Amino acid sequence: MHSAGYPFAIAHCNFHLRPGDCDRDEAFVCSLARDYGVDIHVAQFQTNDYARTHGLSVEDAARQLRYQWFATLCRDHGYPALLTAHHRDDAGETFFINLLRGTGLAGLHGILAVNGLVVRPLLPFSRAEIEQYALDHGLHHVEDITNNSFLYRRNQIRHRLLPLLREIQPSADTAIARTIANLQATEQLYQALLAPLRQQLLTSLPDATLSLSLDFAAVMPSVSRGGTLYAQLLYELLRPYGFNAATVADILAAEMPGRRFLSPTHTALLDRNVLLITSLQAPSAGQLPGIHVQRLSAAQSCPDPRSLPPNQMLLDADTVVLPLSLRHWRAADRFQPLGMLRGSQLVSDFFSDHKYSLIDKERQLLLVDAADRILWIVGRRTAHHCRVTPSSQTLLLVTVEP
Repeated sequence: MHSAGYPFAIAHCNFHLRPGDCDRDEAFVCSLARDYGVDIHVAQFQTNDYARTHGLSVEDAARQLRYQWFATLCRDHGYPALLTAHHRDDAGETFFINLLRGTGLAGLHGILAVNGLVVRPLLPFSRAEIEQYALDHGLHHVEDITNNSFLYRRNQIRHRLLPLLREIQPSADTAIARTIANLQATEQLYQALLAPLRQQLLTSLPDATLSLSLDFAAVMPSVSRGGTLYAQLLYELLRPYGFNAATVADILAAEMPGRRFLSPTHTALLDRNVLLITSLQAPSAGQLPGIHVQRLSAAQSCPDPRSLPPNQMLLDADTVVLPLSLRHWRAADRFQPLGMLRGSQLVSDFFSDHKYSLIDKERQLLLVDAADRILWIVGRRTAHHCRVTPSSQTLLLVTVEP
């Protein structure tokens, strides 16, 4: 990017998973940014805590944390793209990771060169080619020590499975890359063939609800209800509305009409032989309201937190990790409501206690810090740990745009 003359900034995540090494990596990247004369954004994450709280593996937790933060950076600073250094070997490893999990075409074609804001310009090149480029141009780098740890499935595939495949077939890397390219083309054809089925089975109703006919045999006689092909077709028809394979399985198992199923963006109501799909009208990540953060000294004349309008709150600046952002709730979210001296509460239980409807739950915004700790159920309740106390020295006045 520097040699080609493109303007860019650097973003680095310190996940605090490798004492000493994480700080070394952060120092290296900051030094690199100074050498190139570009802006550097650094986020600190307590990844193990986040993984435990959300019931995730450490790898999945780190992935969620960084991409949530990257999206916030792009939005707040107007960056048109996020470039990552995924290369051809990563694509092959991802292919086998998803194969072992069990997946469809989208999982098997693995890493895309362009996916929304994310662009991967190094995807055509192997790790060996990139290392040789660095050597030829005198570029220094640091090695992530976990790259050699067999605790991670990706490393087991990298250091055990792929070398064995290369021993069996020396051109294995080229064959895997060709297979992935074929699968990407196949999925494009697959989606094109699904388009007319969507038009025949989905009907728009006057109130912006979509009606999905479950009588697939009417348009595709070979599809019998209860079969594998029926389940796959239902999944593909519902996937654009955020429904995953587990929810589709629940829909297939449902016998009584009136059951409601939820995705992050839509709700589906089973009504005899149709599914009524309604948007929750929750703004997407790129459309969330903006937030304004004003730093105040406790010595100043600060407003009384009890007198603030519903879209403002005060918090103790020393108890949070910047930057702050807004998001919607997730099933495993927990926080410590103001006044709860010990422990925490599921956000879903807070919703139940306050008689939230399904739509209310999906529209509710949460203010979180860079470690994804919930600071405020916007307009409703502040978290206890970030409350303003007589000993607070620096305050943050947070305003959420209407």
